[in-house]
Amino acid sequence: MSSSGSLLFSSNKEGGVEISCRVQMRSYASLLLLSFVSLVLVVTCDSFVREEVSALTAFKEAIYEDPHMVLSNWNALDADPCGWSGISCSSARDHVVKINITGYSLRGFLAPELGRIKFLQQLVLHGNNLIGVIPKELGMLKYLQVLDLGANQLTGPFPPEIANLTSVRKINLQSNGLTGSLPPELGNLKYLQELWLDRNRLQGTVPASSGSDFTSSVYGIYASNTNLTGLCRASELKVADFSYNFFTGSIPKCLGYLPSTSFQGNCLQNKDPRQRSSSLCDRAPHARTHQTRSPKHQPAEDVSKQHQRASKPAWLLALEIVTGTMVGCLFLIAFLTALQRCNNKSSLIIPLKKLSSQKDNVTVCIDSEMLKDVVRFSRQELEVACEDFSNIIGSSPDSLVYKGIMKGGPEIAVISLCIKEQQWTGYLELYFQREVADLARLNNENAGKLLGYCKESTPFTRMLVIEYASNGTLYEHLHYGDGCQLSWTRRMKIVTGIARGLKYLHTELEPPFTISELNSSSVYLTEEFSPKLVDFESWKSILARSEKNSGSIGSQGAICVLPHSLEGRHLDVQGNIYAFGVLLLEIISGRPPYCKDKGRLVDWAKDFLELPEAMAYVVDPELKHFRFEDLKVICEVVNLCIHPDPTKQPSMQELSAILESGIDTTISADLKASSLAWAELALAS
Repeated sequence: MSSSGSLLFSSNKEGGVEISCRVQMRSYASLLLLSFVSLVLVVTCDSFVREEVSALTAFKEAIYEDPHMVLSNWNALDADPCGWSGISCSSARDHVVKINITGYSLRGFLAPELGRIKFLQQLVLHGNNLIGVIPKELGMLKYLQVLDLGANQLTGPFPPEIANLTSVRKINLQSNGLTGSLPPELGNLKYLQELWLDRNRLQGTVPASSGSDFTSSVYGIYASNTNLTGLCRASELKVADFSYNFFTGSIPKCLGYLPSTSFQGNCLQNKDPRQRSSSLCDRAPHARTHQTRSPKHQPAEDVSKQHQRASKPAWLLALEIVTGTMVGCLFLIAFLTALQRCNNKSSLIIPLKKLSSQKDNVTVCIDSEMLKDVVRFSRQELEVACEDFSNIIGSSPDSLVYKGIMKGGPEIAVISLCIKEQQWTGYLELYFQREVADLARLNNENAGKLLGYCKESTPFTRMLVIEYASNGTLYEHLHYGDGCQLSWTRRMKIVTGIARGLKYLHTELEPPFTISELNSSSVYLTEEFSPKLVDFESWKSILARSEKNSGSIGSQGAICVLPHSLEGRHLDVQGNIYAFGVLLLEIISGRPPYCKDKGRLVDWAKDFLELPEAMAYVVDPELKHFRFEDLKVICEVVNLCIHPDPTKQPSMQELSAILESGIDTTISADLKASSLAWAELALAS
């Protein structure tokens, strides 16, 4: 039957079939529309998830230290981040609503991309080691209720964009290094209940003022007029802490319901003795005009400015080309000269580890002059001295430390590198030479003296021999020994000795020298309790530099490398100064730098360091007496060392001068401080 006949037949059935067809067509159209809408929703939701995954990945990339591997399961290829550590999602698993990574010692930057997680309700990164500034992009999180970035090392100004968090109920930025003033727009946060800003370096007045007609209750403000500004408008605010900053002015009347401790340790104009001294207030930090950012997260406007600066006139470009050509020729001449000198020296051929071709090798030019003045011990000599290497006094993944006594000579500490001969490369041999030569330069009463080294092939041996201090490490005396042996005066002598040693290493040597890991375990004490700084972690420097260079060797045949052409040992002067501040706290308090139950020593001590009436709480309870004048000097130096802005740290020369001039290390100081000192002095002797 034709199609026209079929249609005619349909019309003769009282319209029943026609109605049925129309119903089916409408149902089909509705189904198509529903499918299209569902597809759009799926794609939209998927794009949200992809954007959130991208933001979380950017956060992970900005973290460069993750000691507890908490981010190890953050896989950028996984489209569902709901199973990642520290991540919580909505009940429909379509959006990230919570990030909670607390106390995992993450070190890195806060990625601005976090502002793209639009439905985030809680951002909790408390108790890590985050640095840099707080990104202004966090102000885009309209649903955020909890922002907790406390107990980190964040610096820079307080971002005014935080006032855009219209849903926020709790803000915790305590124990950081934030500077500048607080934006009065914080009063716009009508749901804000908790505001923790203590232990920063904030300045200016507390932004809160009101007219005369207001009343305050135990929990919040009840205003009878509209002439309110700043935090006086935050009617839900129940808890706030502004202590230990540099706020000036007076305590706002509308915040009078807060306890007085919420404002202590500032520069406020009241008679509270718990405010900072005028001298500390005069040294209040100034807000920095530039910001510390991760190189991966540089704003677009900065990049455009760099491009503008990059545009140069043609004559300057030509001059740079000519100058570059001349410099290149000079380098070529220098390289050829070095190659000629290398050919005239005795060479050692050592295969490199896992190169693309087994025939590749590196020609290591031994500089016979470099170690000519350093004693070379045989393995047999050291084996006898260390009782068949049975007297182990220290260990790490890279090395073992033995104690021994040379025949007719001094006590020694022998540091032996734990590495197989198959893993020993030409670069390791070069860096071993450099490290021996660097250590041999040290000649100071407060620095460990290198007596020599050991280098043998059968069995494979690389060792450093250092003069041993008979009283063991400072760590042992502080935490495992008899506390009464370390009187206050003895501890002050140790402090000044360490300062003199660091001043020598940092300022009197050229090039300078720094301790790889400065702590109480790297300070050895002589029989007279004089400190000696020993770098037992120097092997890490050797292995790190070798690994960095060995990966860059090509496969174009043998090359010749001179020891003096290699990268020098890593210098971390600022790191040493910060560690010195922590070490001072450890010496006067008797507490370890970190305790699992009580956290970091620095965080615990911040409450007491700057308030004269509270400083005594820092002192080791094992001590029967101490000089308060010495304690004030120590606390001042600690504050300078742990300053959140490393560029404002004084040099060790300045710090040593402060300690030498302000601390009394004479015996009479003990006798003046306590009538029990005579008995303690006799016991210690």
